[in-house]
Amino acid sequence: MRSPHVDDFVRLTLDIPELALSRGEIGVVRSTWFAPTVAYVVEFHQIGHDYQTRALLRPEQLQVEEGEMFHPIGDPEPQFAAVSEAIAAAAATITKSS
Repeated sequence: MRSPHVDDFVRLTLDIPELALSRGEIGVVRSTWFAPTVAYVVEFHQIGHDYQTRALLRPEQLQVEEGEMFHPIGDPEPQFAAVSEAIAAAAATITKSS
C-alpha cells in the first residue's frame, strides 16, 4: 500500500471518539508532517454538520482509497469542488428535514 499524498482520499481504520470520528469514514489529506515522525492532517466532512473536523493521524490509522471514484480522470479540482458541493447540499437537506 502506498503512502498518502496531499489531496488523497483516505479511510479511517479505527474510531476516534474524542473527535466523533468512526472507523471507515472517508477524509482528505490536507498536509503531511515529517518530524518528529510522519503524520497526516486529514479533513473529514461529517453528514449533518456544517463544519469540518481535522485530525492529525499516524500512517497506521488510515489507508489510501484507490479507484476512479477517489481519483477522477482529468483535472481533480473541478471534481473535488463538485463532491464538496454535493456533501454540502446533502447536509443542508438533512438539516432542513430535522
